Amino acid sequence: MQRLTSYIEEGVNDPAIFKAVFLAGGPGSGKSFIVGQTALTALGFKVINSDDAFESALKKAGLKTTPDDIYSPKGQEIRKGAVALTGKRMQLAIDGRLGLVIDGTGKNYEKISNQAKDLRDLGYEVAMIFVNTTEEDALFRNRKRARKLPDAEVSKMWRDVQKNIGKFQSLFRRNMFVVDNSEGANWKGATLKVYKQIASWSRSKPKGGIAKKWMDAQRKKG
Repeated sequence: MQRLTSYIEEGVNDPAIFKAVFLAGGPGSGKSFIVGQTALTALGFKVINSDDAFESALKKAGLKTTPDDIYSPKGQEIRKGAVALTGKRMQLAIDGRLGLVIDGTGKNYEKISNQAKDLRDLGYEVAMIFVNTTEEDALFRNRKRARKLPDAEVSKMWRDVQKNIGKFQSLFRRNMFVVDNSEGANWKGATLKVYKQIASWSRSKPKGGIAKKWMDAQRKKG
């Protein structure tokens, strides 16, 4: 519980306060790798990802990241717990208006659109990093993962995510950043560019009246 409560202690001193980055990309796109390369956590963002909590809980329970263990009754019980824990972490971070990275595949446009609206209503500025790759690369990388999915599921998810790129561009506009992480692509140049843009954006002071009013109220409390 200490980790959860520590989320809101940073308050108005959070370096990425009132900024939220949605991360999108299907299985095998290399999102975790790109997050590391763009140094989002070093910029002060809190990564919200139920998969990390799920895998950690599986290991503690003596289970493996294999389909048999993941989809077993015990595995599914652990998944529910991981999702609930992640939800608590996200809510605490939002309560403190902390900088967020919301990790997902991007296949559910409506969910992301609603989350972005809710955050904007609270005074957040939102952005998206879309990690793209070819279907062939996604399939190849997925087969090498410990927690791999069936090929058919990966292909379907890849197609579903691709359909949403245009919608995301309209939703996030100038704050939509696409990184091509396909084999042979210049991902280094792309991630460096995204890092510079996100770093500059995250350091900027909150612009909206809602955010300023909240920060003034927090300072008066302190």
